[in-house]
Amino acid sequence: MFAKIRRADDGMAAVEFALVLPAMIALIFGAIEVTSALICKADVSNTASTAADLVAQESQVSTADMNNVFSALGSLIYPFPSTGIKVVISSVIDDGHGGGKVDWSKTYNGTARTKGSAVTVPTGLITTGGSVVLSEVTYIYTPLSNVMVRFPINMSNKFYSHPRRVPQIKCTDCP
Repeated sequence: MFAKIRRADDGMAAVEFALVLPAMIALIFGAIEVTSALICKADVSNTASTAADLVAQESQVSTADMNNVFSALGSLIYPFPSTGIKVVISSVIDDGHGGGKVDWSKTYNGTARTKGSAVTVPTGLITTGGSVVLSEVTYIYTPLSNVMVRFPINMSNKFYSHPRRVPQIKCTDCP
């Protein structure tokens, strides 16, 4: 009788499937969450580089120009909600000591840098009498579902771009 029970394999596939199913579901949802987070991180990096690049192409900017830039940047984060994105774009000029200081700064959903405040830039990035456009993007990624990742992930990126037409980009109506 025990030999017959040992040889019986009716329903064994169902038992094995029941044991493996939770791990498979966790693997699938985990892969979806990780992929979504990586796509969002790439979007944040792309937004930072695009922000600096758009401003670096100009000779001067105004508040209206910056609002247009911010509107365009909001669409780059799609399909993620643009309500969580914070963008700060600043013109950083040579401080005469190998560092940088803020000439002007504009923001979308964040806090602008204070005019004249010191900014640490990589060595040799700002030439004497020159400047760079610094864009800083932060985004709080909220997972699509709360199955695998149950907390928001803070993502951020900085990007520096040299002005293309002038040594320093001026803001016509900045404080």
